Amino acid sequence: MKYLMLITALLIGTVATAQSTPAGATDDIAQNLFAPDLVFKYREAIGLDETQSKTLKDLVQKAQGRFLDLQWDMQAEAGKLAQLLRLPRVDEAAALAQVDKVLGMEREVKKAQISLLIQIKNLLTPAQQQKLIDLRSKSP
Repeated sequence: MKYLMLITALLIGTVATAQSTPAGATDDIAQNLFAPDLVFKYREAIGLDETQSKTLKDLVQKAQGRFLDLQWDMQAEAGKLAQLLRLPRVDEAAALAQVDKVLGMEREVKKAQISLLIQIKNLLTPAQQQKLIDLRSKSP
């Protein structure tokens, strides 16, 4: 079991590293979006109203369910890949097809994460967004 987890972690980590964007590009994206915990942390400071607060909670709960489903399915597909790689002679076509499944699921996880962050940004007024940017830059 530990071997399976190690293979999966190495594969996903290697692929994620290979596909990752340069640090500057990631920073450009991150600076324009707001994590749910940041909004929750500063909800009073930015004047988050009751409707926004409820909507934010609903968005996060829905996303968490989606993330759990995707993670569960991705683990199962990664397990299948590990089984293929355990064989003395690996069927390259089958292994690569399984890699495609795992990467597709990883893509869906990332897409769901970005979707949540976009929905959160769209929930906030421009003034609230600017206040969060200011508070985030002052945070250690």
